[in-house]
Amino acid sequence: MSHERSTPSSTGTDEYSPSTSTSPQFGNPHAALAVQHGPLTDLEAFCVGKSDSTFNALAGAVGGFASGVVTCPLDVIKTKLQAQGGFQGRQGASHDPAHVVYRGMLGTAKIIWREEGVRGMYRGLGPIILGYLPTWAVWFTVYGKSKEFFVQYHGNPNVVNFCSSIVAGASSTMVTNPIWVIKTRLMSQISRNSNNGVQPPWHYRSTFDAARKMYRTEGIISFYSGLTPALLGLTHVAVQFPAYEYLRRKFTGQGMGITAEGDPSSHWMGVLSASVLSKILASSATYPHEVIRTRLQTQQRSVPSASSEYAAFRGGLEGSNPHGSQAIIAKVSNAVPRYKGIITTFKTILREEGWRAFYAGMGTNMMRAVPAATTVMITYELVIRRLNRARAEGTEKSISGW
Repeated sequence: MSHERSTPSSTGTDEYSPSTSTSPQFGNPHAALAVQHGPLTDLEAFCVGKSDSTFNALAGAVGGFASGVVTCPLDVIKTKLQAQGGFQGRQGASHDPAHVVYRGMLGTAKIIWREEGVRGMYRGLGPIILGYLPTWAVWFTVYGKSKEFFVQYHGNPNVVNFCSSIVAGASSTMVTNPIWVIKTRLMSQISRNSNNGVQPPWHYRSTFDAARKMYRTEGIISFYSGLTPALLGLTHVAVQFPAYEYLRRKFTGQGMGITAEGDPSSHWMGVLSASVLSKILASSATYPHEVIRTRLQTQQRSVPSASSEYAAFRGGLEGSNPHGSQAIIAKVSNAVPRYKGIITTFKTILREEGWRAFYAGMGTNMMRAVPAATTVMITYELVIRRLNRARAEGTEKSISGW
């Protein structure tokens, strides 16, 4: 691995060098501007004096919002495919082979559309938006600050990007894990009118209803289900973003967020290509941990009340083989969580469902993850470019006395 510093931008400023006005890796404010003299616009007035961290947070939040809206239906399908091995109807023992209801992207989409309609396709959109906004706002902010820190100790941009992505990913994961648990719960449940025999033992009407019921019945720990595999899943961003930065420099000659000074069409094609390729690489390498995390997040931590609507939750309780409410009550004291940690979850899934279960929904995930990542990065790059330009133009006007 080369230990040479990245090529300086055309302005003569190193890609990672600090700046009092902006960090060049997140926009090149020194590029020649054709400033139209006149009073400051609202955007220019807002941007003047704002820090890079503010811009990174705003651009990341906008990118996350756009990504959530665009890809929510595919996220629902992916979650159904990943989680279905944890459910079974009330007939049959907990060690019976998993009852497969959802098969493939199109098959799953048809079932959701037939039983729940468009609302089912956007189930969990609320927590997706609530999750993506802080996730990417925190991620890009911490990523930028971390790069400024690590470059002081290592001159290789690939090492700097790798370390920064780990720190940024850990920060955003700790902040937003409760939101993603709620999102996964909402997406994995299905309509009460469904007769496919794969009902989870809960029903949430909304994001806040889910949070209230989870806290009341399972405690605060339920909001951090799957946190360990989520943190181990930082290998995903450790692959994706260093790869993105590397490919972006190869395709465009510039680092992330730097304004193109050449042909705009070729610049954005380079950004698009880097986004797609880096996401495919990262998703292929780290997908199994997402399945394990989904199983842990959809695992209920208490025994559901006995009722005629009872459905055993394979992911929730070991030893539950109900044959009527009395059988359920009798087995409460013996019920233990089925999935207990990453290793146990891995062994359980492998033993009962085979290695293919670790790649359940991967095709759908690719069709969701690649557009999601592309939407985030393109939106981020566009917004950060516009904000930096507005700051530069506003500063120029202020100096000129407007």
